[in-house]
Amino acid sequence: MALRDQLLTTRRRRSLVEVGEAARSLTAHLIATDDVRRAATVACYVSVGTEPGTSALLDALVTAGKRVIVPVLLPDNDLDWATYRGATSLAPAGRGLLEPVGERLGPDAVATADVVLVPGLAVSPRGQRLGRGGGSYDRALARMPLGTFTCVLLYDDETGHAVPTEPHDRLVTAAATPSGILRFPVESGPS
Repeated sequence: MALRDQLLTTRRRRSLVEVGEAARSLTAHLIATDDVRRAATVACYVSVGTEPGTSALLDALVTAGKRVIVPVLLPDNDLDWATYRGATSLAPAGRGLLEPVGERLGPDAVATADVVLVPGLAVSPRGQRLGRGGGSYDRALARMPLGTFTCVLLYDDETGHAVPTEPHDRLVTAAATPSGILRFPVESGPS
């Protein structure tokens, strides 16, 4: 898909300084939201490469007393989950990912989260998220109770795109960018 390729190319060109500054801004915005402040459990991904950074965010969530669960990619591209216990609890995994080494909680554990923070490459004005194409997070989002704060972490220029969708794609309720939090109209069901 041309849009996915274009966005990945733009990401690869981001400087480490830009990635770091964006990560600090994303952390500040998310920690300040009522959704995150009220949450007991937060599901979040472990960023790699030039993805919007989550290292500081994960640690800030733990410091704030949140139970944080992070994904483990299964062979069928579904996601299992495990508790995040700091950067030292992560180990290299397939596809260049970092995954927790602790006890697995099962794919349905994501449904216990009050907030779900997901990766993506772009989002539409309606909350249609463009991922990498594996469907892992669409499966996870399908397990979430209606009304759960689901937020994609992006760079500012990755919002407002016309995102192609499939019947299995799930909407997100918000996007976090270095400039702030964008909220989308609440819709039910697939996009």
